[in-house]
Amino acid sequence: MLRPQDSPTRERRSLAGLWRFRADADGTGRQARWFAAPLAEAIDMPVPASYNDIVPGRELHDHVGDVWYQTTARVPRGWADQRVVLRFDAATHHATVWANDTEVMSHSGGYTPFEADVTGLVSPGEEVRVTAVVDNTLTWETIPPGIVEDTPHGKRQKYMHDFFNYAGLHRPVWLYATPATYVEDITVVTGVDGDPTTPGVTGTVRYDVVVGGADAGAQVRVRLLDADGGEVASGTGASGELRVPDAHLWQPGEGYQYDLVVEVLDGDAVVDSYLQKVGVRTVEVRGTDFLINGVPFYFRGFGMHEDHNTRGKGHDDAEMVHDFELLRWIGANSFRTSHYPYSEEFMDYADAHGVVVIDETAAVGMNAAVAQVLGTRIDKVFSPEAVSHKTREAHAAAIRELIQRDKNRPAVVLWSISNEPESHTPESEEYFQPLFELARELDPHRPVGFVNVMYSKADVDLLVKYSDVIMINRYYGWYASSGDLAAAEAALEDELAQWEAHGKPILMTEYGADTVAGLHDLTGAMWSEEYQGELLDMYHRVFERHAAMSGEHVWNFADFATSRGIVRVDGNKKGAFTRDRRPKAAAHLLRRRWTAAG
Repeated sequence: MLRPQDSPTRERRSLAGLWRFRADADGTGRQARWFAAPLAEAIDMPVPASYNDIVPGRELHDHVGDVWYQTTARVPRGWADQRVVLRFDAATHHATVWANDTEVMSHSGGYTPFEADVTGLVSPGEEVRVTAVVDNTLTWETIPPGIVEDTPHGKRQKYMHDFFNYAGLHRPVWLYATPATYVEDITVVTGVDGDPTTPGVTGTVRYDVVVGGADAGAQVRVRLLDADGGEVASGTGASGELRVPDAHLWQPGEGYQYDLVVEVLDGDAVVDSYLQKVGVRTVEVRGTDFLINGVPFYFRGFGMHEDHNTRGKGHDDAEMVHDFELLRWIGANSFRTSHYPYSEEFMDYADAHGVVVIDETAAVGMNAAVAQVLGTRIDKVFSPEAVSHKTREAHAAAIRELIQRDKNRPAVVLWSISNEPESHTPESEEYFQPLFELARELDPHRPVGFVNVMYSKADVDLLVKYSDVIMINRYYGWYASSGDLAAAEAALEDELAQWEAHGKPILMTEYGADTVAGLHDLTGAMWSEEYQGELLDMYHRVFERHAAMSGEHVWNFADFATSRGIVRVDGNKKGAFTRDRRPKAAAHLLRRRWTAAG
């Protein structure tokens, strides 16, 4: 599924703006056919945006179940004889969509795109009514999982992850047109001949093109253009390899990309044209080194969230560019999409600016111990009654959709298939082994891993043998050895030594401390800015004593919203920046460390 784009043969129309919106707490809208007429008793709702914080009060903020979105759009008159597609970049977490009165698609999974061919349902020059019902419910059969409780006061959603369950249409919605015969999919795998550290190296670009529509056997031509528009290689056929002498490699800090122009031909005439960005680079794990273009790479950066005031997880270009500028200012070279795939606009920006990405599915909350800390009790997380084979089917679909969406991105160097699952029981191994195999089958060219939680340490973890790297989240000095940094340092030192015995790169994918901005204390009390800095300094001392350390991602880039509870006051406060992106003292500490590293 290729992203909509404007090309010599294609056109797209954004449906962003104010849609009509109505919550459906009783779940009656489907049976009442709300899609079949203008949405009654509706209010305005911006798209893209989460709906939860737009309207004051608890009713919409805490809503569980269906909400309805509706808009009308005029199909361009010039789209006659074209294939017309309706696409949603995401709908959290389940959606059913109608074009006029006809249901055209349903999708589960809140962070990946879905689309439908609506050619036979629309008329160029006429309006089409688009209606979507979006359900934010999480159950044991969803990724991420959750529990819905029916109470005398209505439905209550519980979940086992520590960020707020923002919902709605977070990302853009499109109508777009292609020719009847069109480029359906492109897969690109890049490499180099010989040692990638050698000057003047020859790059390789292997490509596979799928043609869809009226003439799926049509001829394909490809041309590879450099950043100045000069042609550096070309080929014919749906599959092949292009060679690029003296290749300009994509690398951290420099997001150089070529343009792969893919054309479907009818004789000499171009039927369809699609431009695929290509970054030529290599990724490899060798011993305890993580190599990009043959050079050891050390991850410096954050776990992040799509989370902003008012819009929640809604995409916004201004907020996106500001966040990337803060990453540049602080000296970060990477981030993890914790704990779900980020918007394609965000990923495009990382590709274009050489920011390295660990790309993660939404499989978070599969841990009874973590759930208990957050107030949800689970007796056994991997069982027929909880995370089961049905959950694994949803998880497998999430992996497929993530890799399909992001397989061509040079910034993505590592797949993370889950965050903090239970990983020390036979049931967890039985659940995860086929998912590791699936990820490698779908993409044999990138490393695969998962993020380990401190309840499954090195001496008992059963999943590390399936991972190419070791990613661990540790909170010594906060959740363990609380306030005692000397004891925390000894415990961290001991555990890293155990992980080193596995002979793989180690990434500390989370470490940090909740900190109230402006709270200062001469004794370095917990929650103070002084304590956050002392804790980070302690971790950094330990990292430098272990050669297998290949990265440090502080939790978190910025404070973020969570579900309400006694363990969280106005959200999670572990950010180096506040939620409105003001730096805490820790941000300046990290900037000194990371900019000195070069």
